[in-house]
Amino acid sequence: MIDTPYISVAVALPVPKAYTYGLPEHFQSACSPGVRVLIPFGKKRVTGYILSGQKTCNGITVKQILDVLDDHPLFPGSAIPFFQWIADYYLHPLGEVIRTALPSGLESHDEACLFVTEKGIQALSLKQLTPGEAEIIEFVQKRYPAKLKQLFKTSRNPSVHALVRKMEKQDLITLSYVLKKDGVSARMETFILFQQEPEPGSRMSKKREKLLTLVKEKKEMSLIGLKALIPTAPSLIKPLAGAGFIKVFQRRVFRDPLGDPVEPDRPPELTPEQARVVKQVRDGFGKGFSAYLLTGITGSGKTEVYMRLVLDIIEKGKKAIVLVPEIALISQTERRFRARFGERVAVIHSSLSRGELLDQWRKISLDKVDIVIGARSAVFAPFDCIGIIVVDEEHDTSYKQETGLRYNARDLAVVRAKLAGCPVLLGSATPSLQSYQNVILKRFEELKLESRINLNPLPEITLVDLKKYKDGRPDHRIITPELSKAVRQCLDKGDQALIFLNRRGFATFPVCGECGKALTCRFCDITMTLHKGHHEYRCHLCGYGLPVDATCPECKSKIRPLGFGTEKLESMLKERFPDARIARMDQDSTSKKGAVIKILKSIRNRTVDIVVGTQMLAKGHDFPSITLVGVICADLSLSLPDFRAGERTFQLLAQVAGRAGRGDTPGRVIMQTYNPDHFIIEASRKQDFQEFFHNEAPFRKALSYPPFSRMTQLKISGQDSGKVQTHAETVAGILKNLIQTKRKATDAAVQVLGPVEAPIQKISSRFRWQILVKSPSAALVNRLVKATLDHPDAKPKSGISLSVDVDPYSLM
Repeated sequence: MIDTPYISVAVALPVPKAYTYGLPEHFQSACSPGVRVLIPFGKKRVTGYILSGQKTCNGITVKQILDVLDDHPLFPGSAIPFFQWIADYYLHPLGEVIRTALPSGLESHDEACLFVTEKGIQALSLKQLTPGEAEIIEFVQKRYPAKLKQLFKTSRNPSVHALVRKMEKQDLITLSYVLKKDGVSARMETFILFQQEPEPGSRMSKKREKLLTLVKEKKEMSLIGLKALIPTAPSLIKPLAGAGFIKVFQRRVFRDPLGDPVEPDRPPELTPEQARVVKQVRDGFGKGFSAYLLTGITGSGKTEVYMRLVLDIIEKGKKAIVLVPEIALISQTERRFRARFGERVAVIHSSLSRGELLDQWRKISLDKVDIVIGARSAVFAPFDCIGIIVVDEEHDTSYKQETGLRYNARDLAVVRAKLAGCPVLLGSATPSLQSYQNVILKRFEELKLESRINLNPLPEITLVDLKKYKDGRPDHRIITPELSKAVRQCLDKGDQALIFLNRRGFATFPVCGECGKALTCRFCDITMTLHKGHHEYRCHLCGYGLPVDATCPECKSKIRPLGFGTEKLESMLKERFPDARIARMDQDSTSKKGAVIKILKSIRNRTVDIVVGTQMLAKGHDFPSITLVGVICADLSLSLPDFRAGERTFQLLAQVAGRAGRGDTPGRVIMQTYNPDHFIIEASRKQDFQEFFHNEAPFRKALSYPPFSRMTQLKISGQDSGKVQTHAETVAGILKNLIQTKRKATDAAVQVLGPVEAPIQKISSRFRWQILVKSPSAALVNRLVKATLDHPDAKPKSGISLSVDVDPYSLM
């Protein structure tokens, strides 16, 4: 409860500061930090988030809040310093930080809507309107309410903006603001409560008697549960309620996004290594913040370590957050935690419906669960008393958000643990260079698991030089004889095989058979990919598609589908191994809800012999029956124009190799490559992170790239290439002038690279330029970029956007 006459409110709009609003006395009992309020902002009504109470308004005229939107806080007051840190570090408006943290659909705001006047209807019927005016009137009549933004988006008339203003002046249409309420709400269900028996001798149909008997036995039942037993229950309850035999009422229920029920498990005995690691972390409980990096080979039992530490924390009355990088991994982790901890587990990830996500969030905020498992957004879980945060596969790029608030959940986990005064445990068999450098600098403490829990050796890895087959059969350059033989041996033994190719689709390089021109996306600067199952060529950046019989846009000749992806690989394996049951797991085959869990279940239940997959299958999964892993082309990501390309390649190869031999049977890996002597391929073959680190780190240090510097990327884009270039040069000039001006104030070196065109120069019809700012000092980079954004000449002109990516992961 807030008992002050004013409140500080963060607004869910791109504005840099919080605002003061008056708090009417009748709202005070319903208000506290973390509650949403409806506020006037300019001419509109928008959602705001209460940060704190204020005793004074500092002499300014303030507006009153209009309504309170929640019956309890959506986030605890302890999360507000965390949100403020994020806003400062990532140079992002505080209100939008909070909106990103909350489940989507929780915002109320005014939307501009059009309505037709009587004069407009009459003018249309008398055919007194121009074709453009008639089009607008008909658009508005077909929709209620007709959103102005939607009209501008769908109309092909370049003068539509001016035409709307003209028609409004002529009183043909009116423009009004309509309040758009929450896009998702609590789920209510009908329940039936037994009240009394009918009098002896009273007549009643058999179905009503059966319904009344069922409700009496249970005392209370949901209508959904009754319908499963008596399909006509909805029509039967009204007369029974009218007679006073039952009471019908509505109750809020939580949607259940969890999978099938799981059998409780018994904690296994820890290995000596696991017990030592658990003791090291446990000894630090209650002593404030500490950061640990748990390294070790694949299959060494990191998840069991996490569960033991989480159990200790829960027994102390505190909460735990467990982050995993992929939605596919959440299913496996969630099952293991539910088997150990029962239903005190919540999940948060983007595959949940908006209603399911809201219900999980409310369960957490109402203290109905102790553990949250989820992808990157779970770092915002509204726990007040956090005891430990775990980040599994901490190296994974999926923890980086690439749109809107471009945060890194791994880094935020460390910050949140520090603010909460609790330990954070980062785990990976292939840690990021950033985290390992923190170990060297004594910021993190390293914990090691150096042997597999079943004492099995790491899989034997064989390199196959693809250059041997450059003049051979085309299919041997994709599935070499060595890999083909190994797959056949694996199938004959009744084991499972995983074939890895980090490229989806059927043909990835369609070209014209006559002029040789590649088939490119008309909106993006990349070639399209043939998806044979969907009968179309598709752009993987904007989704633009062309029919499978499309011809060359230059000479109208037939397109030749060259290259290969997981779809073609699946087809080739079916031809070569017709007796095998084959499944494919990539972004295309898992787009439908529940598809990921279905495929994982088929692998776990051994109804699949060969699984073809992209990086979705490469990390964290535990499939004991997979004894062979085949890597089709280990070099795919090695030569990308990105300083992290080598690191990502090593991590991906080491992780996918670690899927083999996790059961009782030793594993084997066939790694096909054009560069068998490259130090990254060799380090992957040995599963040796130290060898990789000591070869890669000197290159990074010499070029002053992370982890030996801090970096921020400025991204400039727009539909006019000339204007984009001009604005990029203007922003770079401001940056360089600021560095010259402040050079005497600091000894830290600052580099500005660019402006240059992005490696992918155009995406979704928007031309892209970028600027990189590097320095050993993160604070200095932050101040320089903030000062640049505040400069009046850096403000983007119409049609140009400028976004900031602090600690960027992708430079493409």
